[in-house]
Amino acid sequence: MNAESLKGYFDDAFLMGVSPMLTLTVGVLLLLLIEVIPSVIKLRSVVFVATLLSAFWNEILISRDPVGPILGGTYSADGASALWGMVFLASTFIAWIFGRRYYKTDRTFLGEHDVLLLCTPIGMMLMAGAEDLIVFFVGLELLSIPLYCLASFQRARDRSVEAGLKYFVLGAFAAALFLYGAALTYMDSGTLSLTRLREVGVDSTLGLTGVGLMIASLFFKVSVFPFHLWVPDVYEGSPTPVTTLMATGTKAAGFAFLLKLIFLLPSGAAPVIATVAILTMAIGNLGALVQEDVKRMLAYSGIAHAGTLLLVVAGALAGDPEGHATSAALYYMAAYVFTAGGAFGLLSWLEADGEHFTRLESLRGLAGRRPGMAAALTLFMLSLGGIPATGGFLGKWFVFSVAVRAGLTGFAIAGVLLSVVALGYYLRVIVAMYMEPELEGQAPPMTRRLSASIATGMCVAMVLVLGLLPGFFIG
Repeated sequence: MNAESLKGYFDDAFLMGVSPMLTLTVGVLLLLLIEVIPSVIKLRSVVFVATLLSAFWNEILISRDPVGPILGGTYSADGASALWGMVFLASTFIAWIFGRRYYKTDRTFLGEHDVLLLCTPIGMMLMAGAEDLIVFFVGLELLSIPLYCLASFQRARDRSVEAGLKYFVLGAFAAALFLYGAALTYMDSGTLSLTRLREVGVDSTLGLTGVGLMIASLFFKVSVFPFHLWVPDVYEGSPTPVTTLMATGTKAAGFAFLLKLIFLLPSGAAPVIATVAILTMAIGNLGALVQEDVKRMLAYSGIAHAGTLLLVVAGALAGDPEGHATSAALYYMAAYVFTAGGAFGLLSWLEADGEHFTRLESLRGLAGRRPGMAAALTLFMLSLGGIPATGGFLGKWFVFSVAVRAGLTGFAIAGVLLSVVALGYYLRVIVAMYMEPELEGQAPPMTRRLSASIATGMCVAMVLVLGLLPGFFIG
């Protein structure tokens, strides 16, 4: 590569396009430097927040003035990838701020925790903007490897170590599926570029097998049937702030790329994808109905929500006439990040006082002890259930609208009915907090955490804004 070609790669457009990831990388290096300088250790939180805010501002600039393809067309810094990036940064911030007072015995390793956490949105952004299978895989691993470490961060807890090991083994299997699928696709087409693959098409058995393996790998990442079995155990065993990031940002990154990759399949595969979506919703909702641990209940709920969002993918493949699939997915995930993030965050607040406080029976009478926390958790449950005036309701409305416009009306009706079933377990949480007496000796201590209170207020505000003032986000 000569100097002229290098100049074509590293120009102003390139710097603007990668500025969010570059900002995060600088933040990671600063956090590593702070760890070896004890006199400035108190600046760690300031650096973390400043890095996220700077990256968020850069994403806003890109969304207003998209850069387009860079790095020889292997990455696209367009409006959609910028909006996905904002979702990733929000989920990272929520996970970080709820984890401020969560760890006790592991507090001496918070520096390593923050470094690993700040690496994850870099991987997510690469996944969302990738226009090349290799670039996507680099992003996938840059996200996955820190998450393997974070899942087992509480080394003194057997369940945390077990969760990290399960996630690592199954994640490695999913990565192998993706690489094998990419290899088969390359053998068939001679290219790894998504742009080129869309142009030439993938219609041979070998190429379609490769695409199918890559989609199966993404199904694991977003916890879609039949690759969902790891979710309850890993979510329950991992530190709850880490679970927050797994349930929100990781899922968003997987769907961001899935919406690009799905177009390599023939449109006739849309009913198959929609059927998988309905099966995922059914398994997630039915599994959540019988859970007594709220954290595990929300894990099954996350499976159901992955199925709901998969209907958008099916609608896009079937030919959404208005092309709103990506917009619907973005809105749904934005609402889900603040809703599920707030719910998992409140559980981390309770779990920091003892693991058993995430059980449903421990929430009995919570409204009398902590009315503010109970009110916030109620809002999050209603939003997850798709009740009007919440972000969750409009998110589901947009998703089902895409499915109907694409001719998948029967699947959309089934999805609505399964969403009604989901209210059965969301309302159990509300009933326990407001209508059941407190059990003797079950009440957690009255701890006060300013950072968690700020994060809860932010999530509540965003859920209401997304539900009552959708134009604020859509515009």
